[in-house]
Amino acid sequence: MLIIPAIDLKDGRCVRLRQGDMAAEIVYSDDVQAVARHWQEQGAALIHVVDLNGAVDGRPRNVSQIEAVMNVVGVHVQVGGGIRSIETVRQYLRAGVSRVVLGTAALTDRAFLEQACREFPRRIVLGLDARNGKVAVKGWTEMSDVRAVDLLKEMSGFALGAVIYTDISCDGMLSGPNIPALEEIVASSPFPVLASGGISTIDDLLAVRSLGPRVEGAIVGKALYDGMLDYRAAVTALGKE
Repeated sequence: MLIIPAIDLKDGRCVRLRQGDMAAEIVYSDDVQAVARHWQEQGAALIHVVDLNGAVDGRPRNVSQIEAVMNVVGVHVQVGGGIRSIETVRQYLRAGVSRVVLGTAALTDRAFLEQACREFPRRIVLGLDARNGKVAVKGWTEMSDVRAVDLLKEMSGFALGAVIYTDISCDGMLSGPNIPALEEIVASSPFPVLASGGISTIDDLLAVRSLGPRVEGAIVGKALYDGMLDYRAAVTALGKE
């Protein structure tokens, strides 16, 4: 199982939010390239990058920073946040991004999602962000009445590469992942699953991995930046189990 460092971009800087609240940010670095290089040097095979401004505004806002990251790393990078058109998908993939993450589009523009999956099979990742089991959209600023598991079932015929499940109530809280919700997602998903939200200890990682081989990886943010979780130690620990 991959341990995937997250780089969340807001106003060109690497930050972390509490439960997606744009007003509750901690700035970790103004040098996004340095952050990306650090995770590559630590041994990350995949880095998860989110354009937080883009997610809220509905269009990319940190493209130059993301392109700068692609210029300095040689590992896989997946990008999400504000991707609402096929032109944006093409732009990111041309820049060297391995996969793009679509969340809001799965609810609001199914034709776009279908086109992206058809044009770039297995390079589109479904971002399922949920609170109390219901899907959130537009950078978590709006809630839908759609259950995450129901939306996932609707996606069974799409050529998705993976699904990211984020429990918003856990995100940035260092409280541990919502294992029951993840278990339900894994049981319902025909795609590899990436777990996100609240993962802060090696025990959390082991609990996520115990959900089965369909779990491709765990996205970790705040715990890595705050020093609660050492990346190399975590990789070593998972290798010993």
